Amino acid sequence: MNDTLAATLGDPVAELERRFPYAAVLLSGSSGMRINDTGGEQSANEVSPARGAVFTVYDGTAFQEYATGDLEPDTLARDVRAWAAGVTPQSGGAPPAIGAAGTAGSRLIEEFRTEGEVAPGTVPLREKLAVIRDVQQRLKALDPRIVQARVIYGDATDEKLYIGRGRTLRQRVTRTVCGVLAAVSDGAQVRFHFESFGGTRGFEMTRIGDEQLRAVADMALRLLEAGKIEPGEYDVVTDPSISGVIAHESFGHGVELDLFPKGRARAAQYLDRQVASPLLNMYDDPSYPGGYGSYFFDDEGELARPVQILRDGVFVRPISDLASATLAPGVHTPNGRRQDYSRKTFARMSNTFFAAGQTPPAQLFEGIERGVYLRFAQSGVEDPMGWGIQVTARVGEEIRDGALTGTLYAPVGISGYVPDVLMSVSAVGSDFELSGAATCGKGHKELVPVSSGGPHLRLKARLA
Repeated sequence: MNDTLAATLGDPVAELERRFPYAAVLLSGSSGMRINDTGGEQSANEVSPARGAVFTVYDGTAFQEYATGDLEPDTLARDVRAWAAGVTPQSGGAPPAIGAAGTAGSRLIEEFRTEGEVAPGTVPLREKLAVIRDVQQRLKALDPRIVQARVIYGDATDEKLYIGRGRTLRQRVTRTVCGVLAAVSDGAQVRFHFESFGGTRGFEMTRIGDEQLRAVADMALRLLEAGKIEPGEYDVVTDPSISGVIAHESFGHGVELDLFPKGRARAAQYLDRQVASPLLNMYDDPSYPGGYGSYFFDDEGELARPVQILRDGVFVRPISDLASATLAPGVHTPNGRRQDYSRKTFARMSNTFFAAGQTPPAQLFEGIERGVYLRFAQSGVEDPMGWGIQVTARVGEEIRDGALTGTLYAPVGISGYVPDVLMSVSAVGSDFELSGAATCGKGHKELVPVSSGGPHLRLKARLA
């Protein structure tokens, strides 16, 4: 994204700012690679570049947008002017969340990029394939009962330029993820275990050691002995991955402010009310270093910062994009995100997590006569309006008299009403891990990178 292109985009924005109380442009593009290695086959595919620009104006009562993939300077300027000529300024004034254009104070010009040891774009495809194959072969060789070892790799570098509100902001964010799966068989059944390693880092994420691979293989093999859990209510200890999915599903989509006016989020009725244990504090933080969902500014030019959602169990703030921030309760957070330039902005999560507490993790097991330690999040589902939640753990291990017995259950699902589950939290671990590296959809579409995590938690829940 060179300076000539920035000027090409900046001139129309300046013209639009003279007519409208708010105007901005976002230029975005991506590049990357996906590799899948099953041992018998390797496949590699490039990430679709999806490069283009979207212009936004606030006409006084509503936001209007024009998106294009044609970045040829003369064509771009002509088409934007033609579009803007059909938009009539209204008498409503500036969006209340940001104030009028030209009143933002001194101009802010910043450029950001993630720090990684090895930029994936500098690594030739042949070398990437060789490294991934090495990981796959080392995993396959660990035990003859491994019937398939699979490695899934992906890198994506997103470049964005935002001009508006007196700001010219550029960012280059590289995300890399490497996942390893071991499927094992004893001749009668097949079980598998999967671990992924990802973040806003570079190709160094593929440096997966033998001990990490052994842990994946050993857990898969242990699952051959796992049984089904007897459904019922249990004392539960969750590892950081399970805690993170509970955070994501319980107060994730349900606190996205654009759902409130649609009547699709029960959380709208509970702002400033106790909804969880006083021990729980929860954040969405796109500025978290290295998080897979991290960025430096959102797609509406809002600089990344932590947003506290729960304070001592009280729901204190939703997350928002600029449009939803014009509605009650009128808070603006750095969570306006697009899948790409051709898609609408929505209020979206980034890195969502419970904050660490005061209890050493080992102490969470003390006093539990019969319970379950849930590990390795597999999936999660929520109902923002009904406030139901379901989280599936790949592994549950029996707790007896405060100690792990080695008896495994797989898989194990938590289900319940969000306030009941969160109110039952009786201890919060002093540890912390941001473990997720995934994409999250809104309505099964509009995918954006996210992460989740937290400390170990002790709670009561219905398991099945």
